[in-house]
Amino acid sequence: MSNDLESRIEAARLNPQNLGEMPDADGVGTVGSVDCGDMLRMWVKFKRRDDGTKVIDRATFQSFGCQTAIAVASVATELLVGKTPEEALKMSPEELSAPLGALPPMKIHCAQLVEGALKQALDADTAKSPGLAPSPALAPTLHDQLLGGTAPAKAPKIVFRPKAG
Repeated sequence: MSNDLESRIEAARLNPQNLGEMPDADGVGTVGSVDCGDMLRMWVKFKRRDDGTKVIDRATFQSFGCQTAIAVASVATELLVGKTPEEALKMSPEELSAPLGALPPMKIHCAQLVEGALKQALDADTAKSPGLAPSPALAPTLHDQLLGGTAPAKAPKIVFRPKAG
């Protein structure tokens, strides 16, 4: 990776934007990569413009992944604000990661994770009623999944061990 790309990724990792859960989200999407073990969850909240157009008001994320996945998710959440669901669905992984610069081939999957989580979050919204009322929690948090055993049956079991004293 170029020094310029590395510095942009590092800056986004050190100061991630829109990091965290969104309890009143209209849509939630979660994806993981079996190739690298990264997992990403994205939340979206909508509002209506004065002309009645439904747009993304806010997007947030959580990531168990490498610094590139965190950086791409951070910049993507900024890019999504003000876009209609249709415009957001048309965004490619390259567009979602564009503020960072061109990703090397071995890191393209990070942008694909963000794209996948976004599409799931938008699909979750379209499956609901068309209103904009706040929704109940649509999915357990990543923390809940790890501690509560709600992860899919094929997921690896994660065991937290106390520190050796």
